[in-house]
Amino acid sequence: MSSIIQLLPDHVANQIAAGEVVQRPASVVKELLENAVDANATDIKLIIKDAGKALIQVIDNGKGMSVTDARLCFERHATSKIRLAEDLFSLNTKGFRGEALASIAAIAHVEMKTKQEPDELGTQIIIEGSKVISQEVAVLPRGTSFAVKNLFFNIPARRNFLKSDTVEYRHIMDEFHRVALAHPTIGFAFYHNGSEMFNLPASSLRQRIVAVFAGKTNEKLVPVQEETDIMSIQGFVGKPEFAKKSRGEQFFFVNDRFIKSGYLHHAVMAAYDGVLKEGAQPSYFLYLKVPANTIDINIHPTKTEIKFDDEHALYAILRASIKHSLGQFNVAPVLDFDRDANLDTPYSYKDLKGETPTIQIDRSFNPFREDSPNKHYAGGSGAGSYSKNAPAAASWESLYVGLESDGATENALHEMSFESEAVTGSLFNDQEVEQSVHNAYQIHKKYIVSPIKSGMVIVDQQRAHQRVLYEQFLTNMTLQQASSQQLLFPLELYFSAIEMELIQELKLSLINTGFVFEQTAADHVVISGTPVNVTESEVSLVLEQLLSDLQDGIPESSFSQNDTIAKSMAKSLAVKTGTALTIKEQENLVNGLFACKDPNVSPFQKPTFITMRVEDIDKKFAL
Repeated sequence: MSSIIQLLPDHVANQIAAGEVVQRPASVVKELLENAVDANATDIKLIIKDAGKALIQVIDNGKGMSVTDARLCFERHATSKIRLAEDLFSLNTKGFRGEALASIAAIAHVEMKTKQEPDELGTQIIIEGSKVISQEVAVLPRGTSFAVKNLFFNIPARRNFLKSDTVEYRHIMDEFHRVALAHPTIGFAFYHNGSEMFNLPASSLRQRIVAVFAGKTNEKLVPVQEETDIMSIQGFVGKPEFAKKSRGEQFFFVNDRFIKSGYLHHAVMAAYDGVLKEGAQPSYFLYLKVPANTIDINIHPTKTEIKFDDEHALYAILRASIKHSLGQFNVAPVLDFDRDANLDTPYSYKDLKGETPTIQIDRSFNPFREDSPNKHYAGGSGAGSYSKNAPAAASWESLYVGLESDGATENALHEMSFESEAVTGSLFNDQEVEQSVHNAYQIHKKYIVSPIKSGMVIVDQQRAHQRVLYEQFLTNMTLQQASSQQLLFPLELYFSAIEMELIQELKLSLINTGFVFEQTAADHVVISGTPVNVTESEVSLVLEQLLSDLQDGIPESSFSQNDTIAKSMAKSLAVKTGTALTIKEQENLVNGLFACKDPNVSPFQKPTFITMRVEDIDKKFAL
């Protein structure tokens, strides 16, 4: 029997490895940016076209590579970061996986240019699908330039799995944000399809965060700083009033490497306990420094998850540090028994003596004298001084002269007409209320019970309202007949660059729902009109919920876009469980539900009501 096990060719092995290392264009961006950082570059430029599918280029001014290194960097298991297996547990650099560049070269057209500082000439290498096309010397500036073109050109199946340009661009933007925030002392520039998206000079940590997220980021940051033997914490957290529905502005960096940790995120949320609204997510940018031998960063292919030696201690320190910062900056309530220096007497006042205030009164004042009531208060010489020159008034009896109740006066009063408005205790008359009481009941502020011929129907008020609003919004967007209510003062809402991209794509659909955009800038929008059933205070909540629901991308077809927007807005605006409804509101909700085209389920395919027949109720009592 012949053998069935055989060694894979190198180009096939590299393509298989590429499936683990290079999942999408953002994976290439991450590897190239981290290599540029490890090369001690002070300026890094990222250029992409068609969301990275056509071109990904990273240019840095780092130390460059020699001719030998330039060729070896594309070989599998070739790395400058480790020599022994023990080195994996004491890494302070970023990209250390030896097959990264080999995998990229196996599935794309790669052109690399590199030159070291003392060399007069550099090296230019062109590789297509792991095959070296050319290698020659060239006149180049110091540093390295990687150009990755036509990603997955030789693996069409993998290319078909890529999402739309909008989704892939957002993933690239996320990777750029993570590297740029981790290294504020390095200058970064980002270009997409010839347009400059970011130009971030070297700056402080706070300035880098504000430059990346723009808007009013600076005013919502609260500094966090703590030094312990186990770790040091530095960074910023967001004020509770700026919390959003989405988790887009949450970053953990451990030894300047971005990580994801649900355990540490729980510590942050525990520090915000009691000061956040339900479902709100705070912003945080936290930089942790721990000894390299106390973490394992090689437990995940993308190196975004790490393992700590003592997670419980890190949890307690992180939670206490954030809670202390929120209390110190009067963001959260705190018990503080320390002396407040602001209440101390200024040093320049130590030798001054207090002066007793003087009060001047009119000792001759007698309220029972006939000429006293009409004396005027002068107010100039003292708190109780009166003018001596005020004319004397008649006695108080003279004020009522001529007001005797004779018949003429009474007749005049009866003939006077007064404008009045009838005040009732309800918007509806008693007869309507009495009739409505028998048509709908609310149970536990969650369900509405209404009688029908065969028995009764029990309606879930939140799901029913979602169905009603969903069909209203969908009809308005389809027919483009939405009504708007103008705001007295336009709203100015700030968003990140990624969120603004989404809003720009959804702008036409949002206009069809009733929103009126007065201005659209790079980091904010000005809204002067809203749909009739959206109040001014709900505008930001509706847009935040919409952006949160579209984190995975915008559907391609216009109908799917309208459907997604209608679902999101219905979820945001529907009456919530626990809200008390009046009798009229209950009836309108039930009537509106059964007027829908599909009243049986909510927009999220959950049942909106159940029915109980009288026979079923009788059977319960027959037991």
